[in-house]
Amino acid sequence: MSLIEFDEWARAELESVEAALSRWVPAEAPAGLGQTMRYGVLDGGKRLRPLLVLAAARAVDGQCEAALRAACAVELIHAYSLIHDDMPCMDNDVLRRGKPTVHVQYGEAQAMLAGDAMQALAFEVLTPDAGVEPALQARLCSLLARSAGHAGMAGGQAIDLASIGATLDERTLRDMHHRKTGALLQASVLMGAACGRTNPVAWQALAEYGDALGLAFQVVDDILDVTQASETLGKTAGKDMDNNKPTYVSVLGLEPARRHAAQLRDQAHAALVRSGLPSTGLLGMLADKVVERDS
Repeated sequence: MSLIEFDEWARAELESVEAALSRWVPAEAPAGLGQTMRYGVLDGGKRLRPLLVLAAARAVDGQCEAALRAACAVELIHAYSLIHDDMPCMDNDVLRRGKPTVHVQYGEAQAMLAGDAMQALAFEVLTPDAGVEPALQARLCSLLARSAGHAGMAGGQAIDLASIGATLDERTLRDMHHRKTGALLQASVLMGAACGRTNPVAWQALAEYGDALGLAFQVVDDILDVTQASETLGKTAGKDMDNNKPTYVSVLGLEPARRHAAQLRDQAHAALVRSGLPSTGLLGMLADKVVERDS
């Protein structure tokens, strides 16, 4: 697949995701809550997780309606996690996606409620009255819930907060980020795959692809945190170092971290080959984009 073809596909899919989120995130929620929710999820972000859902669904000839709903549900969970992550009780950040964080713009209580409402909305989006078979709804909800809960994103965030000022080895750091960042990225791939038909070999290979890509994303994030300016990143640069948090750069060093990201990309591509699926070009391009990004 050429870069031009990939860019055209991504542009069209991102427009679909943005339009669907705009439909499903209510502006009319009570006491300005809808406005806060929309501020937190619309018009910003890389939308990597929705693209992974849609690329995986395409690789298995998946159901379009289910895949779009899964893509939006994943992004709602991701956006809610960022709202809460930025709050003073956690990372206390003031910049996200190039604009003031939600609690800065609307206050801490409204930010907390917006995140809570977006988490609930994700599962509402996955369970329409018609258009997606109940068995598939249940599977998608299960995959998303497991990746976002104590064994995944929330658990990883708890480890992260407990590790401030601590010295972690690479194995412990990998476990933390497998949960905090990687679980939701891997779930994005598997939710897309669940929208079609796969055999056990292909499913396992896609899970391994998602695992490698999830860790690669975090390694690159840690690299960019120390090599790019806030204006480029759209969030506060150097935050992890200032907060004395362990990162791949602090544990491995800058150049070893770059080599590790490249190795993880190679692992992701190898997993796609093992899947035996004929249409994994989009997933391969997304792995390249993750490692080669500069923001």
